[in-house]
Amino acid sequence: MSRNSRDRMAKSTTLSSSPSSSSRDWSQIYTIYGTDEWPTVAFLTFHALLFSALSILIILCFPASESLLHRLLPPLPPSSLRLITGLSGSVSAIIAVCLLSAAAEILHSSVSLHWRMSQRVVSAVPDWSSVRTVLDVGPGRGMLLNSVALRLKKEGGCGRVVGLVHRRRGAALAALRTARAEGVEEYVTCREGDATRLPFADGYFDVVVSAGVLEGVGSEAAAAVGRRRGVAEAAERGRVLGEVVRVMKGGGVGVIWDLMHVQEYVQRLREMKMEDIQVSERVTAYLVSSQIVSFRKPKDPVAIDSAQLEWRTDIISC
Repeated sequence: MSRNSRDRMAKSTTLSSSPSSSSRDWSQIYTIYGTDEWPTVAFLTFHALLFSALSILIILCFPASESLLHRLLPPLPPSSLRLITGLSGSVSAIIAVCLLSAAAEILHSSVSLHWRMSQRVVSAVPDWSSVRTVLDVGPGRGMLLNSVALRLKKEGGCGRVVGLVHRRRGAALAALRTARAEGVEEYVTCREGDATRLPFADGYFDVVVSAGVLEGVGSEAAAAVGRRRGVAEAAERGRVLGEVVRVMKGGGVGVIWDLMHVQEYVQRLREMKMEDIQVSERVTAYLVSSQIVSFRKPKDPVAIDSAQLEWRTDIISC
């Protein structure tokens, strides 16, 4: 690793642990942003309560449970029936604990962890003093969008961040409401569009960021074309990545936090001749592994024939 790369990494580490990024607890974050994961959390919690009740019922009514098993499985000896009854209660309790843990992890990932990772994405940009235009691909409720806006506000410049809402009606208004709550509405604008065909000119943005959006891109296209789902989704992610690079200025910085597919992005970025590609350590989010990848577009980018980039084949993790 070069000395400049080490310096940038050290700077990012310092920024990510700064007081401004850790001064909020989850209740403050939830008050502003809420979460879209309540249906999943409620589903897991409901089933956890069912298995908890089953486990307690088996323990409190052990003889009756054993008698029921004896009627269902008459050939088994009493010792085996007691063992099966005890195991059923234990397994039900373990399942309940696992489901509750999963619900807590998803809620944590969608609120406090998402906030911390947003701060790390912002900190991965080495110099904000000259940044004037930023794009957030898929702002969701605006956590990363507003983190960028807060940084632009701190710099005191005239920068502006645009949130590109990918095929989600009404999400732009939700993001703008949270920007108003954060006091950064003058730094934020949102528009709806297609992440695979970004409605912006070549080389328009100084910085492009995204948090947890590319992972979900492509499922609609995969269903439409009827091909192997993994390959089609990887092709769509490749198109989005190509669009991200296209709209970045020469010397601009891109930072992406995503689940599971970061090594795929690294391969594509190398094919597109990006510089200073860095990958963070793994962080568990939504019960899977996630990482942040950052890169810089060359100041004199090499023209690449998109036909030479086989988006549909030779895909990592497809």
